[in-house]
Amino acid sequence: MSGKANRLIYVASPLRGEYEKNMAKARQYCKHVTDQGFIPYAPHLLFTQFMDDTIPEEREAGMAMGREMIKRCDELWVFGETISEGMAAEIELAKELGIPIRSISTEEVQHG
Repeated sequence: MSGKANRLIYVASPLRGEYEKNMAKARQYCKHVTDQGFIPYAPHLLFTQFMDDTIPEEREAGMAMGREMIKRCDELWVFGETISEGMAAEIELAKELGIPIRSISTEEVQHG
């Protein structure tokens, strides 16, 4: 793998609200990261496979694991035009850690 392909990108996008639509978008965002030559990490796609986001304790555990993973990522990419409460916390943590943050519009994803 080239150095670029080894870079791990934290995918920040909304989950709650329009859950199924947001999950589909998160998959699309991961594909976009991959198409750019990087490795995507989307905690809301991973943790929802075995945890229930509607159970407060499991949601908080998933968010805590996501925050821990931010520390291991090379960059945090913020997708879409809506910043959820969870995303705002992820962005703040990345800023505190000095991790580069990139905003990606929905249009950029659709037109690659």
